[in-house]
Amino acid sequence: MDLQTIKNRFSIIGNSPALNHALNVAAQVANTDLSVLINGESGVGKEIFSQIIHALSARKHNPFIAVNCGAIPEGTIDSELFGHEKGSFTGAMDSRKGYFETVNGGTIFLDEIGELPLGTQARLLRVLEAGEYIRVGSSKVQKTDVRVIAATNKELIEFTQTGRFREDLYYRLNTVPIRVPSLRDRKEDIPLLFRKFAADFSDRYKGAPIQLEDDARALLMNYPWPGNVRELKNIAEQISVLSKEKNITAKELQSFLPDHNYNRLPVLAGGKAAVSQQEFANEREILYKLFFDMKKDVNELKKMFFDILQNPGMASHIPVYNNNNNNDGSLPDIKNTGNPHNFSQSPLPVFINQNGNDIHYHEQVEESLSIMDKEKELIIKALKKHKGKRKDASSDLGISERTLYRKLKEYDIEE
Repeated sequence: MDLQTIKNRFSIIGNSPALNHALNVAAQVANTDLSVLINGESGVGKEIFSQIIHALSARKHNPFIAVNCGAIPEGTIDSELFGHEKGSFTGAMDSRKGYFETVNGGTIFLDEIGELPLGTQARLLRVLEAGEYIRVGSSKVQKTDVRVIAATNKELIEFTQTGRFREDLYYRLNTVPIRVPSLRDRKEDIPLLFRKFAADFSDRYKGAPIQLEDDARALLMNYPWPGNVRELKNIAEQISVLSKEKNITAKELQSFLPDHNYNRLPVLAGGKAAVSQQEFANEREILYKLFFDMKKDVNELKKMFFDILQNPGMASHIPVYNNNNNNDGSLPDIKNTGNPHNFSQSPLPVFINQNGNDIHYHEQVEESLSIMDKEKELIIKALKKHKGKRKDASSDLGISERTLYRKLKEYDIEE
């Protein structure tokens, strides 16, 4: 089947080289039983690619099921995928078949594969390697013939380095990788997609289709689209319904584009210091980095104070702030201790207690900079703040409730 036929059949709009390459790989791998890992940001249409692979394969007349791994609670995901026996856990009133049993002979699409718990990952690896699985609460090994297509919007190779994803499973899934380009990487397709969505909504709402002026088209193509095709479709629908004008200018379009969606993540550049924005994929990681930088600065200041106290001769070149407890809000008096140079050249001020000459100090204690320790500390604080309510705590932390539940077990945190 040629590329244009595939696009027409699955309503795919666009002609960018990156999109065409991804479609060609999907078409070529479809007639095999190889595992496929689809990478791409949220909203780029990864599930469409899994449907293309299944529809062009020899399994096309057999079942196809899409499973969102991030939407299933950790305590029940094994039962959903592999089934369970009656009485195997509280609430298991009857035996139940899992997806790998009901879809036997077909294709299973595992979206958000990076959210799978480690125990489930081990079970999935056995399915991929031997075609075997065991129901929860059973000891009987069962066979299955299911093709697995997985998708993720995370960099799983980084998850393997932190122990969040099994390395052997990653390479078993990544037999054939397909990377679906983001919308900002296929800018030439944005006007085509917008026109298609506008025409669809015009038919649905029985009105004239909206048209973009040249300045609006340029703004549309330069917007970063963090929500990708899904966000573009939503914007097209909003304009179709809410705009009084049918010829949309850049000013009119700007009122529909949310400012907070623009990417403001920091970019570090230069040699080994270059860090891709992917490393700052979420707000928590950014806060961690800023926190660690602040800790580093504080420890350097502590070290400077300690060096001064170890070498009193350095104090003669440092301006002294007298702690005279000014109540008027003014700065303390400054005494020049013999340094003929400008105060700005002094490395660091020293504060002296007016009531005595002793300078008290504490020995520097290095604080833990482990990400795991800080993550555990933040989780405990969030739970205390919300009085043990997981839902509120997970929302405050910016993670899912299921992920919080997994972290509680991982760090052995008592609620």
